[in-house]
Amino acid sequence: MEEIRILKVIKLKIRKILVSQPEPNTASSPYSDLAVKHNLKIDFRQFIQVEAVLAKDFRKDRIQVLDHSAIIFTSRMAIDHFFRITQELRLTIPDTMKYFCISESTAFYLQKYIIYRKRKIFHANGKFADLVDVLLKHKDEKYLIPLSDIHKDEIPVLLEKAKIPVTEAIMYRTVSANLSDIKDLNYDMLVFFSPSGIKSLMHNFPDFEQKEIKIATFGQATAQAVRDAGLRLDVEAPAPDAPSMPAAIEKFISDYNKNNK
Repeated sequence: MEEIRILKVIKLKIRKILVSQPEPNTASSPYSDLAVKHNLKIDFRQFIQVEAVLAKDFRKDRIQVLDHSAIIFTSRMAIDHFFRITQELRLTIPDTMKYFCISESTAFYLQKYIIYRKRKIFHANGKFADLVDVLLKHKDEKYLIPLSDIHKDEIPVLLEKAKIPVTEAIMYRTVSANLSDIKDLNYDMLVFFSPSGIKSLMHNFPDFEQKEIKIATFGQATAQAVRDAGLRLDVEAPAPDAPSMPAAIEKFISDYNKNNK
């Protein structure tokens, strides 16, 4: 009887986690620290991928890039696809074009495509709300913002609230990745960062049954996507005592494994 009880305990503990993001490219990361501290096996697999909107399809939206005097960039991905499409359309971006970036690192990434020191470039501190404050100081510009078909709700909401007219240009799409090589989700916890990740889960595993698998999410929209899919949400970040996903996972595992000794 004692042996059966021990086997049951081992089954209940969180030991194996799948994070729906690419594996960190550094040897040391919060996830590796988490794995060592709690004796976990953490795998990484991106559940979504980005597809380019082809120039021929972009033309159908009748957006004239050169009718704008300023471009708003929310990510490096947006920068890559903006310059890809303008190249495919054989457009020459004038030196007078202004660039407004969500962060300094995003602004520096422009060096891949333009002579940085010869352009008018502005940036915020990583928050879109703060970028809107920067845009308000340049009200006379005609703004264009390259986006994915799935983007943060706050972007159009904050722009509309600030009464900043902007042309939204869908230049890339977020789609479900092909996960057919994963035969089953033999994990104790699945970690998601976007509603698209939940959509990919249900697309790739239409017969998915959660049972004892824990689901962790980052952001309100992702948490709501879990509920909308009829799944149980076990870990939600950020939280006052767990501002990051690794911190939220650690707090949950510490409590959960302690209670299942």
